[in-house]
Amino acid sequence: MLSKVIVLCLLYGAGVYGQVPSCHQIQECPIDLFFLIDTSETIALQENPPGSLVESIKDFTTAFARKLEDVDYKGLVKISWSVGGLHFSMRQELISSVTNKNEFIQRLRPIRYLGKGTFIDCAITNMTKEMLRAPSKPNVKRFAVVITDGHVTGNPCGGIKVAAERARDELIKMFVVASSKNLEETALREIANSPAGVYRSNYMAVDLTGARPAIMYKTIDRIYEAMLHLAYQECYSTRCLETPGPPGPHGPRGQKGAKGDIGEPGLKGDRGRQGDPGIEGPIGHPGPKGEPGHKGEKGEIGTQGRKGVAGLGGRNGTDGQKGKIGRIGAPGCKGDYGDKGPDGYPGDVGDSGLPGVPGEKGDPGRPGRPGPSGADGEPGIKGERGSPGTPGLPGQKGSAGTPGGPGPKGEPGRRGDFGPKGSQGTNGPKGDKGEPGPEGMRGLSGEVGNKGTKGDPGLPGPRGPPGAQGDAGRNGTRGDPGDAGPRGDPGPSGPKGDQGRPGFSYPGARGPTGERGEKGRIGPKGSRGECGQKGEPGQKGPPGEAGDPGPQGEPGPRGPRGDPGRDGDSGPEGDAGLTECDVMNYIRETCGCCDCEKRCGALDIVFVIDSSESVGLTNFTLEKNFVINTLNRLGSIAKDPSSETGTRVGVVQYSHSGTFQAIRLNDSKIDSLSAFKDAVKKLEWIAGGTWTPSALKFAYDNLIRDSRRAKAQVTVVVITDGRFDPRDDDSLLNYLCQDDKIDVNAIGIGDMFEQQEENESLKSIACNKDGRVMGMRRFADLVAEEFIDRIETVLCPDPVIICPDLPCKSDVASSWNGYPLHGPLAEEGTDNPVPSTVPSISNLLSSLQEAKHPDSYSKAVATLAYTAQRAKFAIGPERQQWTDLFIDSFRVVYGDIMGDPNKALGL
Repeated sequence: MLSKVIVLCLLYGAGVYGQVPSCHQIQECPIDLFFLIDTSETIALQENPPGSLVESIKDFTTAFARKLEDVDYKGLVKISWSVGGLHFSMRQELISSVTNKNEFIQRLRPIRYLGKGTFIDCAITNMTKEMLRAPSKPNVKRFAVVITDGHVTGNPCGGIKVAAERARDELIKMFVVASSKNLEETALREIANSPAGVYRSNYMAVDLTGARPAIMYKTIDRIYEAMLHLAYQECYSTRCLETPGPPGPHGPRGQKGAKGDIGEPGLKGDRGRQGDPGIEGPIGHPGPKGEPGHKGEKGEIGTQGRKGVAGLGGRNGTDGQKGKIGRIGAPGCKGDYGDKGPDGYPGDVGDSGLPGVPGEKGDPGRPGRPGPSGADGEPGIKGERGSPGTPGLPGQKGSAGTPGGPGPKGEPGRRGDFGPKGSQGTNGPKGDKGEPGPEGMRGLSGEVGNKGTKGDPGLPGPRGPPGAQGDAGRNGTRGDPGDAGPRGDPGPSGPKGDQGRPGFSYPGARGPTGERGEKGRIGPKGSRGECGQKGEPGQKGPPGEAGDPGPQGEPGPRGPRGDPGRDGDSGPEGDAGLTECDVMNYIRETCGCCDCEKRCGALDIVFVIDSSESVGLTNFTLEKNFVINTLNRLGSIAKDPSSETGTRVGVVQYSHSGTFQAIRLNDSKIDSLSAFKDAVKKLEWIAGGTWTPSALKFAYDNLIRDSRRAKAQVTVVVITDGRFDPRDDDSLLNYLCQDDKIDVNAIGIGDMFEQQEENESLKSIACNKDGRVMGMRRFADLVAEEFIDRIETVLCPDPVIICPDLPCKSDVASSWNGYPLHGPLAEEGTDNPVPSTVPSISNLLSSLQEAKHPDSYSKAVATLAYTAQRAKFAIGPERQQWTDLFIDSFRVVYGDIMGDPNKALGL
């Protein structure tokens, strides 16, 4: 037995150590790395001069590619690299397909930034296609490094999440590197694989906080080490050291699976044999008689009948006498045309003539009339049913088809993300049995032990064969009753029973007399008793105090009309009422149609606003609000584009070349301020490059040169947020300055205009005129009231205040500031035909109801305005008096125009 164990151990050791060299064999692990570089306008214009940040990113990418060396990682995996890349903005340009690093670096050097907007989703989609298109080695691992700031201007390819998920489905792991500290972190994390601590981890390519841009080599080292470790985990395998363990215990039976989907339809079966003939059906009932058909149309003329048979010859007559020769008669008149003779028989077919020259295709003839429909025929008699045919012989069974080949192999699923760290592994296999030691001395015989305890019952043996059926036994005697078992545990409560039927109610036996109760509480106080007999009269008391006077009685009926009295003395002179000028001043203050209007003369204004990607949608909306708020201050717009007075406005929004959009000065549809506001609100953000010089040329050539009015002052307001694209012609910055009659104002937004060279570009736009360059740090300052006041003064320095042509004008133009006027209570004057006291106004209204003179209506309107004002500011009982007078005044004014005033008052 010992020798067998030794032999088995030697065989196991030989098997194990014979496999060890294959475990240490170096495995190939190729890596395809693809760089995705953002060269849009938001990247290119971050650092001065434009495009310098793109050059720094190119240096970062070059340093990264040079670090990629083929290496034996940990002596177990051989890493080899292939590199490719593309750069993108609104379009994508391939730097190189997946190739060696030297060729990639050589093709990376000449690229320049593309500018315009940013479509990251399209770039990721093209990167995925390019990596899958490139020839790859077996077991290749794919990585991508995306360098961007995360700013997006559109999602034409489905969005960042969708594009990144497609790349992950193809097992492409994406590291995301921010171009600088100006970034959109949410978008960067949507691109990166999970976990973000490995694939994002605040990676940055260039640091712009110092005096010079600094390449972040630390980012290169961190990403490089992460790629090596991830590739090692996937490429290296220790399966050669694995030995199969004992089978685990059987798991519990799983739950019943859900019902499967309906399977695909099977192949078409063989044609079945012909069925037995059916039973002959009963003869059907005769159908109803058909309706008589419509009368047919008149037939065409029949063909000419045949020639009749020649008649029989006549009898031979006698010869008459020969007559005398008559004279030659005069020529007779021309006779009528004879009847048409019968058509001749058709002649024989002639010989075929020579083929003629093919004629031109004739015009299509008119469609002929449809022929008459024939009469419906009577239905025929149904034929007798044929005798059933004899069934055919069953066909031969077809041969079995050849088994189909295996289907194409499905695409591999995306590799799952790394799971959490596993728990501690199980103990290793048991070591080899040691060699037997030397034989020991024989031990002493032991004492006789006690009798052992009874062993456990053994397992049941195999079932024996069934025995022969025995004879039926006799009935046994009745056994003794067993002992009562222990009381079982209470069972679970059963369901609630049905409601029982109502019980019987009957009186029970009288119970025993109870014990005497305790003394009760004191009862409530009883009600008042009945009145007793009247007592004796008491002594007279002292006189009481005088009581309060009773309420005033109802007025008595109206007495008879008395005799007319003498004329009264003249009363005191009443208060003077409002003058007509006071009434008109009040109407001017309360009526919007009487407000004064600010006019700036003939003025053509053109706004040139930046709609590039770097502005952003929110700031572009603030630019449009600035244009609308400025126009609100300048008053109404001239309805006619050719009018010699009034204000006309145009707008140019610009981005890169070929994307300029305009609201023209001579647009006939812009005939009001509301129409102009609607047109401005419809302008949409372009989100491209910044071609400011070309936009100034476009504004002059398309809006000013041919559309300006001869007597109008032309003012241009240019709004920009930063540097223009260096590919644009900078000599066009002062293009508007060639016309001395154009006043140009430049508004620069952002802290970059504090630099000397950027401020000089603004001065060039404003024709180097003092006070025409304005700067601010934020776009929100555009719509501030202080800045609107400032730009209003620039655009309309000498406004003219026009008030309505009303009588009794007050000198308000000199103090008017463009806002509604609110004055004090109307002053009372002297020598005024309109009274101002309650009695005098009541007498005036009574007289106005009878008079129909035009002056009476003017007095009624003035009285209406005055009583409304007095009712508003009065207090106490006086307020009600003036309110009643206002209602009476309204009745007079309304009744003269519309009729019954009580309907309008709801009385």
